[in-house]
Amino acid sequence: MASVANTYARAFADVVLDGHLDPDRSVAQLRMIATLLDESSDLRRVWENPAIPADQKRRVLDVIAERDGISKEVRNLVAILIDHRRVHFLEPIIRLLEKELDARLGFAEAQIVSARQLNDVEKREFEAQVAKLTGKKVRAQYEQDVSLLGGAVLHLGSTIYDGSVKGQLERLKEAISS
Repeated sequence: MASVANTYARAFADVVLDGHLDPDRSVAQLRMIATLLDESSDLRRVWENPAIPADQKRRVLDVIAERDGISKEVRNLVAILIDHRRVHFLEPIIRLLEKELDARLGFAEAQIVSARQLNDVEKREFEAQVAKLTGKKVRAQYEQDVSLLGGAVLHLGSTIYDGSVKGQLERLKEAISS
């Protein structure tokens, strides 16, 4: 499954970048279609039913694309998925597409968990430090976890930087016990 989704994601990343499309807008449009598909069992049944001709399925897609202002390129990707009976791969394709676009555009995905809610200035400072650390632009997601007591934990790919009070206390406890 991952290789099928990865193939479509990489190919669509080529389309987005070669066509100078807005990557965020393209992903948002794919998410919109995925949400429609997730929320409408009727739409899912139509697009996944092999007894319904592909041209009828594409007509439904065209109505949705027209109504929601979906780009031709996004519409074409979904049409290909419909034609090849791979609409059920849409969610994994979107996740892999985001990762592929981030990698190609030089973004690092960071998850920042802090003990308190960070304001905009603190978020920009944190992102600047992560950008300095990685040498990449940063896309950060923020969460709050009061159990950290203070400080923050940065998840950057598979690497974790723990600057929380809770983490420091745990390291101190380990040092004392050994």
